[in-house]
Amino acid sequence: MTVVIGFEGSANKIGIGIIRDGEVLSNPRRTYITPPGQGFMPSDTARHHRAVILTVLKEALEQAGLKPADIDCVAYTKGPGMGAPLVTVALVARTVAQLWGKPLLGVNHCIGHIEMGRLITKANNPTVLYVSGGNTQVIAYSERRYRIFGETIDIAVGNCLDRFARVIKISNDPSPGYNIEQMAKRGSQYVELPYTVKGMDVSFSGILSYIEEVSHKMLSSGQCAAEDLCFSLQETLFSMLVEITERAMAHCGSQEVLIVGGVGCNLRLQEMMGVMCKERGAKLFATDERFCIDNGAMIAQAGWEMFRSGQVTELEDSWITQRYTCLYLVSASGSLWEMNVILEIQNGHLWLNDRAFCSTKLEPMFFQGPPAKRLLIIRNSSAMSS
Repeated sequence: MTVVIGFEGSANKIGIGIIRDGEVLSNPRRTYITPPGQGFMPSDTARHHRAVILTVLKEALEQAGLKPADIDCVAYTKGPGMGAPLVTVALVARTVAQLWGKPLLGVNHCIGHIEMGRLITKANNPTVLYVSGGNTQVIAYSERRYRIFGETIDIAVGNCLDRFARVIKISNDPSPGYNIEQMAKRGSQYVELPYTVKGMDVSFSGILSYIEEVSHKMLSSGQCAAEDLCFSLQETLFSMLVEITERAMAHCGSQEVLIVGGVGCNLRLQEMMGVMCKERGAKLFATDERFCIDNGAMIAQAGWEMFRSGQVTELEDSWITQRYTCLYLVSASGSLWEMNVILEIQNGHLWLNDRAFCSTKLEPMFFQGPPAKRLLIIRNSSAMSS
């Protein structure tokens, strides 16, 4: 049996989870909550994580009934996320791995969400809608790779909801998205908002700008209630997400949808996606807030997959990055391989680990390396497999 402990702290959640061969042994978590109308600054969030991380670690071990000697590997979120919180968690994970004499593994946060969703729901080969405060992507698994079929071209859907909550001073406890969901249930009047789907991609910044501009005027004049705006925003955003997910399903011939990420625990989104799936004769898979929202168990699960495939992150490589993308290679045996894809646009070229290797055109481009580590940079379904 393989036991992996996972450290997650890429945003305002700090969580530590322990997985043993697909079984969640513990998954405690803390949330940094700010006053209404405010977001969370990286430095303040990191300070919060530093203050509670050892307490959460103790809880994780006690709930699992394990000792450090029982752990086989230490996994941590390598990225993407907020810089200061990521560094805080990486430092603790590195220290723990050295103190306990255990191998270390840096995990892609995005893949952690997907792998956890697949573990909990037992979805076989779903089209994945990944929706959170920092990410919005439609992802499908094809020919041993996760492929991004569509995504936001500006801000994430969770960021759009959070920033609207600040505009009308909705509480951040337990989360602004949850409180918008509850208020939306009491809304009865639909306010028409911009609907922006561009092919397989979506755009939320214009919707946010519009509702920020009109909300106070509409509320002060009595044209609608705050609950109506929450209802209207949810309906518009989620309709866009259902549309691009259905289009990806049609392209892939998929009969399963898996919703992951913090926004994925929104019951209205699940309901709307469920209607679409029912009409297509497909199945919907989703989890609750225990596993949709950032948590340590999802990092432990992705780390478990990687560790079982023979991967280890050397100490000198155990840094963090905010530029991780959802591009992974899976070996012929089905094991998950980390690709460490770090993309940066400079002077019209994409850079991989400080080396320019292709133009910025969204076409399949290969970076040659050892066969098991060959990288394929893909953006849409037109990309061909190596």
